[in-house]
Amino acid sequence: MRPAPGDAPRASAFIARLFNLRDDEAPAAIAGFALFFLLFAGYFMLRPVRETMGVAGGVDNLQWLFTGTFVATLVALPLFGWLASKVRRRRILPWTYAFFALNLLLFAAAFAVEPDSAWIARAFYIWLSVFNLLTISLAWSVLADVLAAEQAKRLFGLVASGASAGGLVGPLLGALLVGPIGHAGLVLLSVLLLCGSLGAAIALQAWRDRAPLPDEAERPRVKPLGGNPFAGATAVLRSPYLLGTALFVILLASVSTFLYFEQARIVAETFTDRTRQTQVFGLLDTLVQALAILTQLFLTGRIATRLGVSALLVAVPVVVTAGFLWLALAPTFAAFAIVMVARRAGEYALVRPGRELLYTAVDDEQKYKAKNFIDTAVYRGGDAISGWLKRALDTIGEHPSLAMFIGALLCAVWAVTGIALGRAQSRREATRHRLPATKSP
Repeated sequence: MRPAPGDAPRASAFIARLFNLRDDEAPAAIAGFALFFLLFAGYFMLRPVRETMGVAGGVDNLQWLFTGTFVATLVALPLFGWLASKVRRRRILPWTYAFFALNLLLFAAAFAVEPDSAWIARAFYIWLSVFNLLTISLAWSVLADVLAAEQAKRLFGLVASGASAGGLVGPLLGALLVGPIGHAGLVLLSVLLLCGSLGAAIALQAWRDRAPLPDEAERPRVKPLGGNPFAGATAVLRSPYLLGTALFVILLASVSTFLYFEQARIVAETFTDRTRQTQVFGLLDTLVQALAILTQLFLTGRIATRLGVSALLVAVPVVVTAGFLWLALAPTFAAFAIVMVARRAGEYALVRPGRELLYTAVDDEQKYKAKNFIDTAVYRGGDAISGWLKRALDTIGEHPSLAMFIGALLCAVWAVTGIALGRAQSRREATRHRLPATKSP
């Protein structure tokens, strides 16, 4: 039985309303979803292994891994800045992803030759932490570049759901395949997924080429950004708006690090078997991604459109403030699991899209260079500093809940910073919309 002639248009209209799409945005939404799905599936397939390696190295030594990650980020950042200065904007992501794919091939060979090497394990932990931030930051840079601000508000949540879907599939792939193909095989599979993500980014650029933004003639994506490898850092230092964004990211990293260290401590005390620890990490990842994807698909875009960016940036800090106070009074695994799942799901579904919307109100160089500096060097710097602070509090504090109370204070400052940034983004966006009117006769 054939559907009635009006059924297809009605179905398309229903899907468009359900996912908040307009006009010819479906190809962009699909390409953006695939970009993040494949990228996160590859990363989360390897993440439980990385977490187990961190615990195996000793909970008291995690701050050294965080410091090593920060140093590696400082080394990688000027290289990325040089690349962004020399190649066309649309080539930055393909070249960067191709470089990381080659790195993964080297790690696959290393795991095949020396599967039990502690130094290879530590190097992989640090490398994967740098890879994670840089590749994800760059994917969001491309989205902020190709989507108009109004489109970004509606589509960022939907596109981010691809990350959560990849976060669901990745751990399952790792659990199912690590036995038959080993760690080296998982790394090789992640290379294929990364290459697929690269292909989705190219498709997204092609969609934008078919319908250029109004100002695309003045800022063609085929030209290099120019500047120097350190332009991202100097741009942040010159802009109060970007400095505020950097502060927001430092507070986010600090809160995440406090909870990460608490995760390592509580899981190590509650589950002594390494296999059981990996299962717990994988279960938490699954719960986080399932909750995040539902929020991203049906709520994030509508919250951003109706309540603004501030609502996305503030909701999680407020909830986690209460969570830290709960952990200070009841530091149990059940309490921690609830707080950790709420924090991470909220970060993926609300905070991350809100952070990325901040960059729709800046120029092209800031979208790539300044954004990347904040997402990598600033974030990992916050990781390293807060890691040593958490370790010091655990060592000298007379009561173990001291770190949780300080975490609650950091969350309160984080929330206030989010409110200020959301309002600043709204003012910048309004100003950008008024500019054509002021220039016209």
